[in-house]
Amino acid sequence: MLGAFRRVITRRKVIVNMLDGTSIAGIFYDQDGPLLVIKNAQYMEPGAQPVELDGDAVIERDKVLFIQAP
Repeated sequence: MLGAFRRVITRRKVIVNMLDGTSIAGIFYDQDGPLLVIKNAQYMEPGAQPVELDGDAVIERDKVLFIQAP
């Protein structure tokens, strides 16, 4: 899924937009098969303040709508 884009965004701040309308912002750290690892993550949903997450966020690729690399 990520291919060459993965090399560009690794160790950079990203926003992972999910199919359910929520987002995870943080540092794209690694991809392990179908899983994306985001460090220093914040959970964001429309109309609410971002919530700092403890530990790493591990996201299944099939739940991702798109990834922004601001």
